[in-house]
Amino acid sequence: MNRAVPDCLVYGYQDLIPCLQLPDENDRHVLAAAIVSASDAIVTFNLKDFPKPTLENYQLELIHPDDFIFHQFGIDDASVLASVQRCRERLKNPTKTAAEYLDTLEKQGLPKTVAHLRAYAAVI
Repeated sequence: MNRAVPDCLVYGYQDLIPCLQLPDENDRHVLAAAIVSASDAIVTFNLKDFPKPTLENYQLELIHPDDFIFHQFGIDDASVLASVQRCRERLKNPTKTAAEYLDTLEKQGLPKTVAHLRAYAAVI
């Protein structure tokens, strides 16, 4: 991941973990890293364990991955499509056709993203 996203790692958040309150204490490291890195949002399928009032205290938004990816489409469609294509091409055991890959993404909780991607299946 470090090669794909330079400066993606967050350091120096560990001391903050004990001070944070979340429904699942095992998620506190995520919030601590977001605070220390001055992130704008936490992108997760695990919405229930990051209460909005808690995140608002740190000016953080909670975003479902389907919403996050879907909103990348108006920003840079070509980059989104290239990323999806690269992810599918990395699947080796087993390989997946574009249609199979989109079906998998939909089953994993990305219906809005997949609905938009289906029009581009020929290039994915």
